[in-house]
Amino acid sequence: MPEEIPGLLERLAEVPDPRDPRGVRHALVAVLALTACAVLAGATSLLAVGEWITDAPPFVLERLGVRPDPLSPKRCVPAEATVRRLLARVDGDALDRAVGRWPADRRAGADGQLHAVAVDGKTLRGAARATGRKIHLLAACDHLSGLVLAQLDLARRPTRSPASSLCWKASPIWRA
Repeated sequence: MPEEIPGLLERLAEVPDPRDPRGVRHALVAVLALTACAVLAGATSLLAVGEWITDAPPFVLERLGVRPDPLSPKRCVPAEATVRRLLARVDGDALDRAVGRWPADRRAGADGQLHAVAVDGKTLRGAARATGRKIHLLAACDHLSGLVLAQLDLARRPTRSPASSLCWKASPIWRA
């Protein structure tokens, strides 16, 4: 399992950092990796993510690339407010592609066999854009592994199935 962590960090490094590089205290990769670990550990809110990050063991912080504080022996972890602001500014589609590529790199079937893929669209309940329009997602799932290979935020609800071609074009998984 530990040998997979650098692969995930490499994929998270593909997400563009929306911040001005001057004054950046926490690397985007470290914040995203800490957030992923917190969610995998059961955090269901940003407050819980912040608490998990605060309580994370030093060896986890080191492994995920959290820089040491130059004035104390501890590592400098991002506050919950920092995580909240940064996640609000990150390009969601780029993050989706990076996270989707990581398990796709490890999926079974590198033997050249075809795999069944399910494509499904959903409207998110309780979420809306600033304009008030609901958010519609289109996702592709690998039947063999059960992994979501690609997910696309659609600007409007599709009325016919060819909208699924957007998902194929957006995902590097479909390119040979």
